[in-house]
Amino acid sequence: MCGIAGFRGAGARDKVAAMLRTIGHRGPDARGLYHDGRITIKTSEGEDVLEAPPSEDIALGHNLLSIVGGPQPVAGDGVLVFNGEIYSHDIPAGGDAHLILDLIEGHGGDLEDAIRFTVSELDGDYAFIYTDGKNLAAVRDPVGVKPLYYAGEAFASERKALWSIGLRNVESLPPGHAIINGRMVKLRGLPQPRKCTESPHELKGLLKSAIRGSVKKRTRGLKKAALVFSGGVDSTLLAALLSEYLNITLYTVGTQGSADVEFASRAAEDLGMDLQVIEVTEEAVRDALPHVLAAIEVYNPMQIAIAMPLYLASREASAAGFRVMFSGQGADELFAGYHRYRRLLEDGNLEEALTRDLENIYHVNLERDDAVTMANSVELRVPFLDLRVIELALRTPTCFKITGPDDEMRKHILREVAAEMGVPDYIARRPKKAAQYGSGIDRILRRRVLPGFDHEAFLRRLMNEGGVVQR
Repeated sequence: MCGIAGFRGAGARDKVAAMLRTIGHRGPDARGLYHDGRITIKTSEGEDVLEAPPSEDIALGHNLLSIVGGPQPVAGDGVLVFNGEIYSHDIPAGGDAHLILDLIEGHGGDLEDAIRFTVSELDGDYAFIYTDGKNLAAVRDPVGVKPLYYAGEAFASERKALWSIGLRNVESLPPGHAIINGRMVKLRGLPQPRKCTESPHELKGLLKSAIRGSVKKRTRGLKKAALVFSGGVDSTLLAALLSEYLNITLYTVGTQGSADVEFASRAAEDLGMDLQVIEVTEEAVRDALPHVLAAIEVYNPMQIAIAMPLYLASREASAAGFRVMFSGQGADELFAGYHRYRRLLEDGNLEEALTRDLENIYHVNLERDDAVTMANSVELRVPFLDLRVIELALRTPTCFKITGPDDEMRKHILREVAAEMGVPDYIARRPKKAAQYGSGIDRILRRRVLPGFDHEAFLRRLMNEGGVVQR
C-alpha cells in the first residue's frame, strides 16, 4: 500500500524527507510529512498543510500507493503513518490508518497498553508508526507480511531508506513486536498449535472455509487484480477463488517451453482465464538483475533467482494498470511442500521445522517478495498467511501433509482441498517445482549473468548513494 518512515533526533524533518525520496517507488500518488505541528501533503494537484500535535525532534512520513484510503500522516491527539490492510473492522471513510489511530487513542492511558490493545483487535497485514509528540512507537504485524526496518529510533519500509541518511546497523523489526521509545516489546505471536480433534473430512471443510474467507476479505474494495501464476496447486487454487470476486489476470514467467509456462497455459485455458506470459531471455535477466538486487538489498544468488519471476510479473502488471498482485506464498511452509521436508519427517523433526520456517518466513521470503513488487508500485497480498489459515495448518497432523519419506507429492490435504474447490486434477497432482527452476531463470542467472556481475561494487553504491537505480 505504501512506504513509511519515522525518525527521532536532530534534523528529523530532513532525514524523513530523504528517506521518503529513496522509497518513492512504494507510493507514487502522494507524499506526506509530519514535523513540529504540521502535516504537509503533496499530490499531483498541489500541497495541503494541516495542523498536528507539536514535536521538535520527531518526524513521520508516508508515500501513498492509492488502493483504499487516502494520504497520510493522519492526526488526532497524535500522528500515525500506516502500511498495509486491515480486515477485521468496518473501515472508516478515512481508511485503515484512521481505524488504528482511533483504537490507540480511544484506549487511552499508557501507550504500551494502548498499542497492545490495538494489535489484539487487528486482523490484517500491517506496519505502522505512531507518536503523540513525545512518545514514539513502531509496530509490525504478527506474521511479518509488511516490512519495517530500524536503526535506533529511525524506521522505514526498506533498508535503503535508512542507508540514505547514513545509518548502517539496520535491523528488521521482528513480527509481532514494537519498539516503543527505543525499547523492544513483544506484542503478539503466531497462533499456538493445538491438538487436532477433527476428522480429515471436517478439517478439510474448515480449511476450505478459511482459505475462501481469506481470499474474499483480501479482495474487498477491488475490482481487478493480478496473480503471479505458475500453474501449480497453490496459485491455481487462488486463481479459481479470486475469479469469484473480481476480474483477475494471471502472469506467468518462464523460458520458452519451461514447465511453468506449459502448465500455466493449459490451466489458464481450462479455467477460462486471461494469461499473460512473460518470456525469459538472457537479455531480460541481465536487464532485471540490478533492479532486483536494489530491491532485495542483499546478494544471494538463490534469493535473486526466486525474486526475479515476481519482479518481472509485477513490472508487467504495473504497466497494465494493476495496483495489487496476489501470490501463493506461505502454502509450502504451512502444508509441507518442500522436498527437504521428507528427510525431516524421517528424522522426526518435521513439526519443529515447519514451525521454525513459519517463524522465519518474514525475512526468508516475505521481505524479498514485498520489495520486488513494491519496486514496481504493486502491493502483494498473500492469502495463505491469514491467521485463521495458519491456525488450522498448525493443528493439521503431519501425516495429512506428507505420507512418508518417499512421498513425492507432499501437501496432500491442500491438494485434496484444491481438487474439491475446482482445481483440475492434473494441477492438484503436479509435483512441486520451485519458481526459479520452473521458470528456467536459475540456469540463465548462474551460468550466464552472475559470473560477470560485480555485486560488491553494486551494493557499495546502493548503500552510499541512497539506493536509487535508474531504469
